[in-house]
Order: sequence, then C-alpha cells, then structure tokens
Amino acid sequence: MKPTLAAVLMAALLACPAGAASEDFYAAAPHELHGRAGSLIKAEPITPPPGAASAYRLLYRSTGLKGESVAVSGVVAIPAAGTAGDRPVVSWAHPTAGIADACAPSKRADVFERVPGIANLLGQGVIVVGTDYAGLGTDGVHPYLIGPSEGHAVLDAARAVRTLPDAGAGSRLVVSGYSQGGHAALWAGKLARSYAPDLHLVGIAAIAPPTELGTILRADLGGRAGKVLSAFALSSWSQLYDIPVDSVLKDKVELVLGRVAKDCTETFQDTLRVIADEAPFEREGFLDADVTVTQPWRGLIESNTPAVTPADVPVLIAQGAADSIVQPLVTSLYMDELCAHGVPVEFVLEPRAEHTDMPARSADAVTDWIARRLAGAPARTDCKAR
Repeated sequence: MKPTLAAVLMAALLACPAGAASEDFYAAAPHELHGRAGSLIKAEPITPPPGAASAYRLLYRSTGLKGESVAVSGVVAIPAAGTAGDRPVVSWAHPTAGIADACAPSKRADVFERVPGIANLLGQGVIVVGTDYAGLGTDGVHPYLIGPSEGHAVLDAARAVRTLPDAGAGSRLVVSGYSQGGHAALWAGKLARSYAPDLHLVGIAAIAPPTELGTILRADLGGRAGKVLSAFALSSWSQLYDIPVDSVLKDKVELVLGRVAKDCTETFQDTLRVIADEAPFEREGFLDADVTVTQPWRGLIESNTPAVTPADVPVLIAQGAADSIVQPLVTSLYMDELCAHGVPVEFVLEPRAEHTDMPARSADAVTDWIARRLAGAPARTDCKAR
C-alpha cells in the first residue's frame, strides 16, 4: 500500500534532526516543478514554536517572472488551537535577509522567533506560514523587490499549507509583512483576486513598507543601509534582466558589489560582515548615475512600486515616526492614495520608532487588527481624519 503523506512526514521527523536544513531539501528536480502554483513539492518536520502543535519546512511551486513554474521554500507553524478544516492562515513576508541562498530564513533555527506576534496568532488558532521568496535557498536569482514574484510566493505559501494533512487550513487569509515583506504583502494583496481566487483575502498588514521605491532609494543612498539595500537590488536586477551594472557604478567598486551581494543581514555577525564589505562604498563612492532616472533601472523601479490595493480589502499600515530607511512622509502619501481610492486603512504611527524598532513596537496592534479581520468585524478607517 502506498504510504500517506502523513506517514512520510513522520518518517522524516524520526530521520532528520529538528531544525536542521539539508541543502538537498531545497533542490527540486525538473519533473517536480510540474504542477499547479501553490501545490506542495515536499515538507519536513521541524521544531515547532510555543503554541504550535507541529511545524514544517516547505518546498512548493510558484510562478516565476516569465510565467514558468519555480520552487520556493518556507516554513509553517500549525496551532494546537482552532478548528481543523477551518483554521485561518496568516502568510508572513519577511524583511530583507539578503539575496544569497544562505540568507533564506527557513534555514535558521530561530525562524519563528522573527515573526512578530506569532505566539498571539497561534493562540488564536491561526496557521502562520512564511515564505523565503523565490531564489532564496532554491535555484535561481532572488528577485529582490520584484513585486509580482514576491506576491506570488506569499500567496502560494498559503495555498501550499492547505495540502498539509494535519494543517486543517481554511480559505480565510491575511497577508502580513515588514519592510521588504511589507512591499511583498501589498503586492500579494493586489494580485490575490486574479492570481489566487481560491483564497479569501480579508486583510493586508504592511509594517514599514517601501512604497514609492524611487523616492526611498534617492533618500537612502546617503547612508550605509541604503547603499547595501541598493546593492542587493542592482545585483539582483542586473542578473535577472541581463543589465550591465558598470554603467551606473563607480569604477573601483564593481567587485565590492559582488561581495555585498553574498552577505546576509539577519544577525549581529552578519551586520559586521556587511559593514566591512561595504566600506569601499564609503571611501570611493557608490553610484555614478541616478538610477531613478536612468533606463532601464527607472522602468524597473516604477513597475515594482506597489499599486493601489482592492477597495474591499482592509489595509493596516504601521510606520515608525523616526524611520530613516522608509520615510514616514512616503508612507503617509501612499496611505492618502489608498484612501482616495476607497480603501479602508488603519494607520499606526509609532512615536520615535526607527525602522528596526517596528516589528516589536507594532506587534500587538498588528495581531489585534488581524484578529478583527479574521473574526469578520467591520473595518475601521483613519482615512476621514486625514
């Protein structure tokens, strides 16, 4: 008799150390890519976070930039609470981790600790799934800040969970993310109805999301963090679209770009390595041209700036008042655009909060808002007060 997926998962649990990520897990054979977007390729049990009955590392199918099937990795925590068969899903989109395979969050033992408010969500019977995005861990270049790719990965992670035997996932979904993940959540919200009509999207939560990419890029280039994030984007886009970067880089720093592109940004040790690798940008300069007005970079920036989300899906935006990476004014202007198109928006402004403060500072407000969306409560809006 053919073994069930549940039996295969249990065997994997006994054979694989909890939390250990084998590189073989992230490899998908060509024939394994055949299947619908959002279908599961494989899963292996990992150590669940507090409040979860089980947790898995996932490999699932999604849609690439040319419409092709690609493998994407991620993790999921399944709560002990809730009614199996109707558990809602929060699809979490992580912040910038880097663009190298080693930076995939699912490879980290503390991956669930980096999801703000996860204990609260699990306690409410909510399944929490987190994508790595395409090309992080898996084959290919990570399409950093490429909206459709991020959005597909976020939505397909929620679909893949519905095929896990013990998940008991329903169709209700909230997409939530921070920084790069806020960008991804907004794109997922925009694409959900056309790309994943089998999901019932009830809310979009974006924490410090980069919205007007050109404005943010110009403002950030004076600082170290802005140069590193721009280096990730330039390296990713140049590989994906076969665009030479030497025309916009200072003469002496092209090799520096390659080194920075291999760095991750998750730990203190990562930060020290990035500072060392990025130092020549501070001495020699970085860009020799304004990529926000130079084609084809300008076109890529404009096409990946988040658009207005559907008017019938409530949005929460959380922003730090002292954020120097995603400027509060830029976020405020994006909110005004949503309001002008009839989108109900709740806006949480955290006083004196910098960019890195926002996951912890906004966690309670975000999880409370998610609970209200999943309970079907009427959406409040801050639009009229503006």
